Amino acid sequence: MTHMSPAPGGASRRTVVAAVGATGLAAALAACGGSDDKAPPPGTPDADATSGTAQQPSQPASPPGQESSAAGATGGRALARTSEIPVGGGKVFADRRVVVTQPSQGEFKAFSAICTHQKCVVKDVSDGTINCPCHGSKFSIEDGGVRHDPAKLPLPEMKISVRGDSIGLD
Repeated sequence: MTHMSPAPGGASRRTVVAAVGATGLAAALAACGGSDDKAPPPGTPDADATSGTAQQPSQPASPPGQESSAAGATGGRALARTSEIPVGGGKVFADRRVVVTQPSQGEFKAFSAICTHQKCVVKDVSDGTINCPCHGSKFSIEDGGVRHDPAKLPLPEMKISVRGDSIGLD
């Protein structure tokens, strides 16, 4: 049997090797975790494993009282003017974490802008869908329902009000 002499500071080589191995194992296990119902740890981007691209974390919502270009909507939570939301399309307000759509003339809907797959902020609205850049999920502009995987759950609907030409969060 070989005698191991203590490393500087009193720990044996065997203890140091075991500690390094345990740290590596913990890191590997943490990297392998993931599911549709958990958000990534705060402050970490949701990386697309196949392309290596990452979605940057969005900015926090504006403090109460700070409004966008629209004014006069309820509760001081104005989002936009109706003219900013195209018929058959929509607009993402990443800083407010909401997407507003206009499926048909004069009908406005709002949904959470947080993808239900891995919590990325959706990027845009085109061809009748709300599109997530991280893994390709697509959602209906009419009801937030999933139109393309990997998301399994629809985007939650949010309450808005339209007064005149102003759209606001309730």
